[in-house]
Amino acid sequence: MTFQEPIHDVAQLAMVEIFTPKYEESLNFFETFLGMYKQAEDGKSAYLRAYEDRYHHSMKLTRSDKAGVGVISWRAMSPQALERRVAAIAASGQPGRWVEGHKGYGRAYEFTTPDGHVNHLFWDVEYFKPTEAQRSRLLSRAQKRPLSGVPVRRLDHVNIMVSDVTKNATFMQETLGFQKRENVVFGGKDELACWLSVSPLVHEIAMTKDNSGHGNRLHHLAFWYGSQGQMLDIADLLKEYGLHIEAGPAKHGISQGYFIYFYEPGGNRIELFGDCGYLIFDPEWKTVTWDETNFWSEGGVWIGGDLPQDFFVYGTPIVEAAAEAARAAEVEPAE
Repeated sequence: MTFQEPIHDVAQLAMVEIFTPKYEESLNFFETFLGMYKQAEDGKSAYLRAYEDRYHHSMKLTRSDKAGVGVISWRAMSPQALERRVAAIAASGQPGRWVEGHKGYGRAYEFTTPDGHVNHLFWDVEYFKPTEAQRSRLLSRAQKRPLSGVPVRRLDHVNIMVSDVTKNATFMQETLGFQKRENVVFGGKDELACWLSVSPLVHEIAMTKDNSGHGNRLHHLAFWYGSQGQMLDIADLLKEYGLHIEAGPAKHGISQGYFIYFYEPGGNRIELFGDCGYLIFDPEWKTVTWDETNFWSEGGVWIGGDLPQDFFVYGTPIVEAAAEAARAAEVEPAE
C-alpha cells in the first residue's frame, strides 16, 4: 500500500452548535450541572465554554423546535492552510461558500458533508479574555476552575449520524486530511461507525450509521471531564435530579476512554469522556477494525456492562423511522 503523506491543515474542533426545544432548561443544565460559562447571549442563542477552552466559546446553544446539531466549526492551522482546504473542498464538487459575521470567529468557509451536516472552517478567532476575578493562578489554564457543578474541562468531540459512513468519512479524509483511527465493520464490508482525527487524539469527530436511513443527525456531543471521580460525581447528580443516564459510567474498548452518556433537557445525547484513552503519534497508523466477533464483547464496552439498544437508534432530531426502529426494539426514545 502506498504511503499517503498526512495533511496537517486542520488544527482542531473549535465549536459545535446544538439545537434545543427547551432553551432555558438546557442552558441551566450546561451552566449548573456541567459548570460551563455563558460568554454571551442574544435573542436566539447562548455562547458557552468550559474552563479550559481557550476561545470565546466552544458550544453555541440555539433555540429551535427540535433538538439536533447546527454548525460544526473547525480551526485551520494557518491562513494558507485554510485556502488549501477550501480549494480541496471546491475540487471535490461538494458545495461551499464564504460566510461572515459569526460571533467568536471571522470569515469562514461553509460547506456540508455528503449527508448535509453543516461545517465551518476558519482561521481568525476571538480568544477568551478572563477578568481579574476569573484569572487562574495556573498560567497555562484559561481561567479558574468553577465552583458550580462538576465542571467539564473542554470540548472533546462530536459524533454525527450518517446514512453512509464510508462515503462521509472519505470526504473528510480526502478534503480535510482526517485520519481514520478505528472503525466497526460487519460482514466484511458494512462500515457501521468510524473515529477520525487530525491530531494525536483518537477522534475529534466520529460517524455512526443512522439505522433510520435519514442521516444528517446528531448522535452525541462530548466534553472532556478530567478524572474518573468527576464522572461518578456527575452520575450521582444526574440521578439525584432525575435526569436520564443512558449508559455508564463505564469504559470503551474503542478509544479506551471512560464514559457516561445522558440526555440534556432538550433531548440531545451528551457524553463525558476522558481519564484514560490513548494518543496516536505513529505517522503510519493503520485503522483498527472491530467486527461482529469482538465489538459486542469488547469494543463497545470494555468495562461496565452493555450499551442499550437505544444507543444505536436514538439521535436528534428524532425522525419517525428512528422512532419505529426504537419501538421495534422495545425502546422508548426520549422526547
